[in-house]
Parts: sequence; structure tokens; C-alpha cells
Amino acid sequence: MLRFVITLLLWVSVSTGHAAENFAACPQFFANGKPPVLKLHPTDRALCYDSFAILHSSQSKTPVYVAEKLNRAVMAEPPQQRSDHFFEEARLREAERATLDDYKGSGYDRGHMAPAGDMRTAEAMAQSFSLANMVPQAPEHNRGAWAKSVETPTRKYASRATGDVFVITGPVFVPNIAQSPSIGAGRVHVPKYLFKLVYDQSKNRAWAYWHLNDDATRGSKPISYGELVRRTGIEFLPGMSPGE
Repeated sequence: MLRFVITLLLWVSVSTGHAAENFAACPQFFANGKPPVLKLHPTDRALCYDSFAILHSSQSKTPVYVAEKLNRAVMAEPPQQRSDHFFEEARLREAERATLDDYKGSGYDRGHMAPAGDMRTAEAMAQSFSLANMVPQAPEHNRGAWAKSVETPTRKYASRATGDVFVITGPVFVPNIAQSPSIGAGRVHVPKYLFKLVYDQSKNRAWAYWHLNDDATRGSKPISYGELVRRTGIEFLPGMSPGE
């Protein structure tokens, strides 16, 4: 009961600065229990789920990032049947969250950041369809290059890894959130790029996929961890210096 109360409080309150205290209920999704270091907006929210954690932005009405922990044991569990039941995240204030109507007729997919294909329990599968886990994604990119050359290879790598693989996925808005295009009456902002960081803790090795959010995007060579930090300004693995 106490853990539930603590988790509930963390869902609705987050401070500016380092996010560690805000993810106290779900540190397992971060390498060494340390969330990324970045400057937080006062209304950014830390959300803990069964199989992933989200730092959510009320400005973009999308994740800032979504964190997962994958490994051979997790990937050995049978995949769940997709629920395809998208829902508005009731733990966020109405003014801070995306709605189903925002995406309706927009021409964009509701693109998972923590993929449904990673979920290995019915609860986790259902939770992955929260709009807090979505960004407006070009449909051919979502179902094509992103699914085939980013999400599937990441799962395959985790299924062969000897230890834990930490994955952080998120959007990048250019030149910034306010000047990015948006969809719907609620103004859900459309990212210019998407990234997925993969960190193999046992090998201290990391790389990142970086894709233009466009139907014409094809698979490309991953970038280094250092390059991802340079492009985003976020220290995703604080205190660590992973190799490529």
C-alpha cells in the first residue's frame, strides 16, 4: 500500500533538475538506477509503468524520453497479442496530455516509443498504448524503417545479450518544441527526429539510432553515444563512459 501511495505521488509531481528522485518507484529501467540528466520543465512528469518509465512533456504532449530494461530472460517470454486500445493518460492533467481526437485525421501514426513488441505481459501491453508513450510519427516510417531497422534489431540484440540492455527512446524537436508543427486542437507537437539509445551494460557499449521522422526515411548506420549527447544536450548515462 505504501509503495502504491509513493508511486501515485511520483506520477503527479516532478521537480526541476536531476530526475532521480522522481523515478524512485522505478529505478530498474535506468543503468545503475540513474535517470538521464537534463534541465526539466516544471510541468514535466515522471510516470512509472510495469515495463517502462516515461518522462512526459506538457509542452510537446509527448514523452521527453521513454526508458526500458531488456535482457535475454525478458525476450524469451512469449510476445503478447497487441491490444491496439489507445487511451488518454488520466494521470496527467487535461491541459498537459494528448487526446485521441488530436491524432484523428492528422495523417500521423500514434508512434510507440516503448514498442508494443517489447511487452511480455498483458498489463504491460495494455499500458504501452497510453498516449503518453506516443509521438506523431510518419506512418511509413513507423511501420517501415523504424520497426524493421530499429525496433526489431534492438529486440534481437537484447535476446542474445549476456546481461541487461537499457534502451532509451525519444523525440527531437527542431528548432525547438514551440516552433515545431503540431496536430489537433491540443497542439501535440511533431518531432523532426526520433532516437533510440541502446546500452549493453555488461560490455559498457552504447550506440544510438537517429532517424528523420519522414515517410522516405530508410535504415542508416547508428551514431555514437557521444554524438547523441551532443545532438540532444542530454546526458543519458550519467557517470558512465560507454564505448561504441
